[in-house]
Amino acid sequence: MIRVDQVTRRFGTLEAVRGVSFEIGAGEVVGFLGPNGAGKSTLLKMLSTFLLPSTGSIEVAGYDTRRDSIEVRRRIGYLPEHNALFDNMRVRAFLRFMGAARGLEDQAIEQRIEELCERVQLETVLGKRLVECSKGYRQRIGLAAALIHDPPVLLLDEPTHGLDPLQVVAFRKFLAELREGRAILFSSHILAEVAQIATRLLVIQDGQICLDAPLAELNARAGESGQTLEQLVIQAVSTGGAGASQ
Repeated sequence: MIRVDQVTRRFGTLEAVRGVSFEIGAGEVVGFLGPNGAGKSTLLKMLSTFLLPSTGSIEVAGYDTRRDSIEVRRRIGYLPEHNALFDNMRVRAFLRFMGAARGLEDQAIEQRIEELCERVQLETVLGKRLVECSKGYRQRIGLAAALIHDPPVLLLDEPTHGLDPLQVVAFRKFLAELREGRAILFSSHILAEVAQIATRLLVIQDGQICLDAPLAELNARAGESGQTLEQLVIQAVSTGGAGASQ
């Protein structure tokens, strides 16, 4: 569902992403790790068509992000790291607006709002203005907006930022339920969190992928070598991915 082929993104003389390639299929939940400034958000913006690659190509659900950006946007749900909302709108009105923008009929919009509000626990704030909602609620509202059109591809940038521990647990369960038939890529800088959710780990450092492997394989390797998962990831980052599965 996601295919990234030798993608580079430059900002002037700075190469934020360098020669990145990977694929993500339906049913995969891929945790995308890397330090601040490593290229995570830049790559997510390219996948969501908000940025174009300087070189290389990206396909999402069979559509090229450069040639078919509208078709790509119809098939993705994108939650950016800094989730800008319309502060003066009420939550229900905002979700209706997002559903209409995605081309849904009124009846389908109302049905999706009820489903999503129950699943991400928004019932108590539907009548509030967005500016009145806490950071945790605003993050959940953004997630509901990303899912309003039931997309086959989810791109989530730091999706648990601002959530309390109980909300994080609920989010993990929710993401597991969404996995079937979808390709999900979510970024984080917290390995322990990723290990609770992901089926596969993708690590970026200095704009390049330095580790790409199923989580089960990495846990097995850690057990065999007497290392922790964290030590394996640190080793991959420090060596630029030498010995990492690709």
